[in-house]
Amino acid sequence: MNETASLRARAEIDLAALRANVRVLRERAAGAQLMAVVKSDGYGHGAVPCARAAREAGATWLGTATPHEALALRAAGLDGRIMCWLWTPGGPWREAIEADVDVSAGGMWALREIVAAAEAAGRPARVQLKADTGLGRGGCQPADWPELVGAARDAERAGHLRITGLWSHFACADEPGHPSIAAQLAVYRDLVAYAEKEGVEPEVRHLANSPATLTIPEAHFDLVRTGIAMYGISPAPELGTSAELGLRPVMTLAAAVALVKDAPAGHGVSYGHHYTTSADTTLGLIPVGYADGIPRHASGSGPVLVGGKVRRVAGRVAMDQFVVDLDGDRPEAGAEAVLFGPGDRGEPTAQDWAEAADTIAYEIVTRIGARVPRVYVNETADELTGGRAQ
Repeated sequence: MNETASLRARAEIDLAALRANVRVLRERAAGAQLMAVVKSDGYGHGAVPCARAAREAGATWLGTATPHEALALRAAGLDGRIMCWLWTPGGPWREAIEADVDVSAGGMWALREIVAAAEAAGRPARVQLKADTGLGRGGCQPADWPELVGAARDAERAGHLRITGLWSHFACADEPGHPSIAAQLAVYRDLVAYAEKEGVEPEVRHLANSPATLTIPEAHFDLVRTGIAMYGISPAPELGTSAELGLRPVMTLAAAVALVKDAPAGHGVSYGHHYTTSADTTLGLIPVGYADGIPRHASGSGPVLVGGKVRRVAGRVAMDQFVVDLDGDRPEAGAEAVLFGPGDRGEPTAQDWAEAADTIAYEIVTRIGARVPRVYVNETADELTGGRAQ
């Protein structure tokens, strides 16, 4: 038995699929650069391998939430443009500036800390100004935009920074036709026009996330930020399935069946006996649980492919394991149980698990924990090979 086959569980990451997805997204946003967002360890897929694969497929920027994620990419040898945007007071501004990372300022406190860090570093910071155009989360309110732009321009003239970008984020791009989309576009255009009137010459203007990249071409501007779509997952069922969008899921999550045993009718299964066998049957033990990121909310409903058939979680998902009712079938211990993947072998998808857990597919892949090893396939071959290394 080879090393991969003997693993308790594995998340197989198909980097050829990721490269193909990046190319599809670049075609959808022709004329704009593409930022590959690799925050949260590449949405659970592994930030560094995915960043490298995305670069190979033509991504010109990398994006992270936290500065520590951006600095980890630099430490791994990734060059080119990197941006990070989720800052708190006292963050590692100087380290980011010295690493030539674009930092984001959505308020005056951030701008003041950036200027102080740039003075300490003895070099100008690369700064992108963020506007809150309607999401109500990070970014500068339109009423405060003139103050932020004015202060940033003063700092730019003093040599403390270079304003490299003007950006914002959609609230409802995954809901086609939502009135907030047009409203945010209008606000964003006005704020960009104001900044440019004040002398800002940004390298990039960007607003589009994955759903906007796929469905709102007027929002592409100079750069699109693709996160979940790069990993082959549809940003929302309303926009279409992965296949309908021309994307292929990158992660396949599988485990080795740990035990198969007989159980009589009326036998309770897992904590609380929320499932009881209706007839004499066989039970299979799957050795992953909520400590591995399997959602407990999918107890009684999560789908798993075992022995060529899709089964459902029987009873509660526990910390390290759950059970499926095999209906009398008897796969060998060690047989493969596929929780989700692209779906072309009949296995469930991350979207199927999202529906079972009443959540979104983003959460399903991102929450898969470090206890599940990532196994990378197609690391060098730049073409799809059915998810297997050649």
